[in-house]
Amino acid sequence: MTTQAPSGVRLAIDAGQTGTKVRVEAGGRSPIDRLYPGVRTHEPLLPQLARIAEALHEEVAEPLDVVALGVSGLTGPDADAVHLLSLLGALGTRQVLLAHDSVTSFLGSLGDTRGAVIAAGTGVVTLGVGPTRVARVDGWGNIMGDAGSAYWIGREALEAAMRAYDGREAPTALVDVVRVRWPDIEDAYIDLQSDPDRVRVVASFAEAVTDLSKTDATAAQISLRAARELSRSVIAALEKVSDSGETGTIEHVSAIGGVFRSDQIRNRFEELLQEARPRAVIESPQGTGLDGAALLPTLADGHPLRGHISVAAVGT
Repeated sequence: MTTQAPSGVRLAIDAGQTGTKVRVEAGGRSPIDRLYPGVRTHEPLLPQLARIAEALHEEVAEPLDVVALGVSGLTGPDADAVHLLSLLGALGTRQVLLAHDSVTSFLGSLGDTRGAVIAAGTGVVTLGVGPTRVARVDGWGNIMGDAGSAYWIGREALEAAMRAYDGREAPTALVDVVRVRWPDIEDAYIDLQSDPDRVRVVASFAEAVTDLSKTDATAAQISLRAARELSRSVIAALEKVSDSGETGTIEHVSAIGGVFRSDQIRNRFEELLQEARPRAVIESPQGTGLDGAALLPTLADGHPLRGHISVAAVGT
């Protein structure tokens, strides 16, 4: 991290599906942190992000000189810092740095150390960074991926509950958990399918799986399967970025996000990872995805992640 960040008001945004964390820094003043609703990844992302910046601009009443963002679900046309800079023109923004949240999660957790970071919340994504290569694993959304995420766990829990309710599987306390939200359990699927907030609702059942995993066999099996899926993602990322000529090099790994608050998931994840990659060392994160977004302007030009950041500046 050698490049100096521009001076002035700096806005860092960590935009996830459940919530969007924002930090405003200016001069010697204490940072201002705010929490906004999560982004909807099935809708255009840049207008959503611009509205958040506009709200912060109204609060601080100063030009937002630099806006650095890590965004969940950032793909294709939305990964366009030039377009976002044009949307922020009225805010006095001179530079925009835009990255997938896997990049900012990595920077927040390991800084410029090489290794892998897995972030498992509502969704899940893993980023591996080697001497020269970068590899993203999963983060493909709740329909095609996000294996081991809170959504994945919640979806497994709901299916297990309905299988038990039907008598297709052994009884599980997860049936009672579903009934708490939907007393008429046979109407649950209709209510859920019509709920625009269904991703968050499904993911919320992951907490019940964690709570029941010590006493309920079904919940325990879901947790163990989640741990296996998460370990597979990290193993794949490390394999993709490793240098075949390296021997004895420590592989730094950080596992972040609400899913890893489950002792059962975290412990089994670590066991499986170290069985497959004996040189892997699990490290506590240095910071958060929001800290990683704030670091984007300082990333050295030669860093492997630099090519994964869309940058736009006034006059260039």
